[in-house]
Amino acid sequence: MSNDILDALARVIEERKQAAPESSYVASLHHKGLNKILEKVGEECTETLIAAKDAEHSGEYDDLVYETADLWFHSLVMLSHFNLQPDAVLNELARRFNVSGHAEKAARSSSTNNPSE
Repeated sequence: MSNDILDALARVIEERKQAAPESSYVASLHHKGLNKILEKVGEECTETLIAAKDAEHSGEYDDLVYETADLWFHSLVMLSHFNLQPDAVLNELARRFNVSGHAEKAARSSSTNNPSE
């Protein structure tokens, strides 16, 4: 079910990407360009962090789920700017299964510290 929702949402984002900016929120973001899309991702990230801190103290998680949905949505819009589909991220997550987080981070660090590789 989760992949179906992501796939359906990605299709809608792609369809609306080329629409008239005044007719679609997604189209308006794309029309304004990458900086506006990134601004929205950053804004939603901040709101998600605040919701998580609030949830820690209140024990209420509705706002955290709501803000995370906004963050995921805007992240999908960002990916669509680069013509990337959610499968690219899901495949990367699948690749990381059974790989220690410490080992994965070390592998990234060593490849960025040695640009000749």
